[in-house]
Amino acid sequence: MTAPVLTLIGKPGCHLCDDARDVVTAVLAEIATASGPAVVLEEKSILDDAALHERFVEEIPVVLINGAVHNYWRIDPVRLKTAILEAQ
Repeated sequence: MTAPVLTLIGKPGCHLCDDARDVVTAVLAEIATASGPAVVLEEKSILDDAALHERFVEEIPVVLINGAVHNYWRIDPVRLKTAILEAQ
């Protein structure tokens, strides 16, 4: 079983990005005790990647699971947890 990859795309100084990071961190801490591979967390800034900036500038924060968009703007912790567990 391969560990799911969760990518949080945002930028510094973005309050919604900070809120999303808090939700992601809390969900990952909650499922860390569950069986299965640990989730790989990546954070990317649209300021460091022109392609990400072009694609997501109006939608940050964006959460991807295994490269597919899970959600953007406000991240629901229950929905995120369910999606991560299904990806394991």
